[in-house]
Amino acid sequence: MFRMTQRETAFFDVFEQASKIACESAVILQELVLRYDDPDAKIKALEVKEHEGDKLVHAMMDRLNRSFITPMDREDLFLISKDLDTITDLVESTAHLFTMFDVHSVKDEAKDLVRLLVAATAELHAVTKEMKNFKKSRDLKPRVIEINRIENEGDRLYRRAVRALFTQEKDPLEVMKWKEVYEYLESALDACEHVANIILGVVVKHA
Repeated sequence: MFRMTQRETAFFDVFEQASKIACESAVILQELVLRYDDPDAKIKALEVKEHEGDKLVHAMMDRLNRSFITPMDREDLFLISKDLDTITDLVESTAHLFTMFDVHSVKDEAKDLVRLLVAATAELHAVTKEMKNFKKSRDLKPRVIEINRIENEGDRLYRRAVRALFTQEKDPLEVMKWKEVYEYLESALDACEHVANIILGVVVKHA
């Protein structure tokens, strides 16, 4: 019977921690856009999360270098950890745009995209929790499919938001600002779908 050792499951602990950081970062970003009263404090909190994510990538590299046996291919393990960190990086970068662009109020479309990002990262966190039991899990694939659905909804919302900018906004600087914010948020959603699909592919390969 297949049974992973504690050393092998430790790789999945890193994924779970990294996805939790991404999820927590998305929640902080949501707090920022819903109550835009102290952006600097929330950005500092996101910077802390970003540093925590970087440490986990280094921890994965160190663990891979010290491990003779791994539960999955080494390149897959590193790729998943790096891509989970990319989500946190994109969330932090998005938050910085608000102060860089001297934003004073947040558009509803941005709030809706962030809401989807919170949902996608929560599902992704649940996916990583299932990885220790990936050979028997019945929840992993449905959750990946749900992330795909959320990302598709995000694509539709992104297109509507950009169209509204070009058809309703009169100030070209506002168009430039918000188009970039929307692009970062859409990229973060894409990153969630991307890593979820990689996880599913790796799981199928080793099932």
